Amino acid sequence: MTGTVPGARVRRSLATAMTAASTPRDRADACPGALQTHAAADGRLARVRVPGGALTGAQLRVLATAARELGDGALELTSRGNVQLRGLPAGAEVELGDRLAAAGLLPSATHETARNLLASVLSGRAGGLLDVRAWVPAFDAGLCADPRLAELPGRFLAAFDDGRGDVAGSGADVGLLALDDGTVALLLAGADSGLRVAPGEAVALALAATRAFLDVRAADGGTAWRVGELADGPERIAAALGAPRAERRPVPPAPAVGPAGALLQDDGRTALVAVVPLGRLTAGQAELLAATGPADLQLTPWRSVVVPDLPDASASGALAAAGLVLDPSSAWLSVTACAGRPGCAKSLADVRGDVVAAVTTGALPAGGARQHWVGCERRCGRPRGSVVDVVATGSGYRVGAPG
Repeated sequence: MTGTVPGARVRRSLATAMTAASTPRDRADACPGALQTHAAADGRLARVRVPGGALTGAQLRVLATAARELGDGALELTSRGNVQLRGLPAGAEVELGDRLAAAGLLPSATHETARNLLASVLSGRAGGLLDVRAWVPAFDAGLCADPRLAELPGRFLAAFDDGRGDVAGSGADVGLLALDDGTVALLLAGADSGLRVAPGEAVALALAATRAFLDVRAADGGTAWRVGELADGPERIAAALGAPRAERRPVPPAPAVGPAGALLQDDGRTALVAVVPLGRLTAGQAELLAATGPADLQLTPWRSVVVPDLPDASASGALAAAGLVLDPSSAWLSVTACAGRPGCAKSLADVRGDVVAAVTTGALPAGGARQHWVGCERRCGRPRGSVVDVVATGSGYRVGAPG
């Protein structure tokens, strides 16, 4: 019999996280934000951070109006539960910033690109070992209150998992994973650090680990964007926190696809999870979602929107009629794509248009396996885990093997 015992797997994955370091960065992080936009082929691109994916209906309407009046009329959902606006004219970030600040979506101009935070979907409403919703605003407030944390690279990511294992495997730089209703593990670069804390102390530990990352980063020259890029980064950060360690546990891998459709909440009410094809949410769809539920919405890492606390699933028909996907068996749950033409000058094809045609006609390659379509060899936006690459060549697409 061959194989690896669980304990060995944990030690091996942790050792990889603790020793692997990439080539030192030779340029500063230029990750776009709401005020620091990126010049794309179709105009400026702004990225609005939405910690934990938590949005009020009013905030989503503000974003929809901004997309319609300032951008190309749609919102792009990202794999970190954030929102992008495309097609902005030069200088539009000033007006956009004013609108976001008035809606409570820009609490700090200095920290806006650092506010990357995932949280378990439907935490406190369905499943999970404890409710992590309160951790999100507490961490965000602590981050924004610390002037030094404005130095965090725009690619730094935190993830708070309530024990269901939906975001712990996202490879976040700093993570919290509930082990039971009274114990939380600190994750570093996606691996268990061995540090444990009570739920009420979890946010403070996550903030301390974030500050320790900046200390270790500075000691190594200040160029790293992620914890995993630092030599022995997780070990050095954990050591700096100075707490005793428990036996490390394996971290659940990130699920390949997220939920879709009607989900029963613990209180008997219904949550609708609407998948947004290729993550492109029109202003009209956003306004419909904002008007559908009585409670706050949640954006997910799978480019879907959760509408919770509904009395039943009767709103499903209207959402589906608007082009949103609530069928868990839909091909749209397993297909992602880069921007393609005309949004990216490097793309060799109108990738998204080609994907839509393939899904509509049932012509997806690789037997419909999880796949990512891209316009060039850079393969931007490629999701984690096993995925088939469908790469534009200028005369068609090259379909790779899962990997």
